[in-house]
Amino acid sequence: MDKDLGLLLLVDDNPDDFEAILRSLRKSHFMNPIQWCQSGQDAKDFLYKGGKYETQEHLKRPVLALVDLNMPGLDGRQLLRELKADPKMCSIPIVVLTTSSDPQDIESCYALGASAYIQKPVEFDDLAVAFKKLKDFWFDVALLPTTDGYD
Repeated sequence: MDKDLGLLLLVDDNPDDFEAILRSLRKSHFMNPIQWCQSGQDAKDFLYKGGKYETQEHLKRPVLALVDLNMPGLDGRQLLRELKADPKMCSIPIVVLTTSSDPQDIESCYALGASAYIQKPVEFDDLAVAFKKLKDFWFDVALLPTTDGYD
C-alpha cells in the first residue's frame, strides 16, 4: 500500500469529473487525502482559511493542486495567476487539468507558472492511465516542497 505523502487539492466545478478523477486516483492506489474545491474562489478560501474554512484549524497546505481551467467565476487562469503571485503560495505545484487543447491556453498557463498542463481524457480507462502516470511522477519521482509553516 502506498503511503500518504500529503494533501492533494482538486479544483473542479464538475461533480462528474471529480468522481471520475477520484476513482482514477484510487484505482492507481493513491491514498493521499484529497480536498475538493468546486470553484476558484472556494480554493482560495481553503488555501487562505477564509469563508467556510475560516474556523477550521486542522487545514493542511496541499503538496500539489490539480486545477480545472474553465470554471464560472474565478477560473483556473485567474487562480493560477493569483497563487503564483503570492510568495506564500507560489511554491505549490499547480497542474492544469482541462478539456482544452488550445495552444493559447497551454502557452498562457505555462506563462502564468503552471507546473504541467494535462488534457482530460474522455474515456475512463484513459483517465485512469493518465492519473497513474501523474501519481507516479508527482509522488514517486518529483520532490515536492515542504508544507511546514503553513498558517
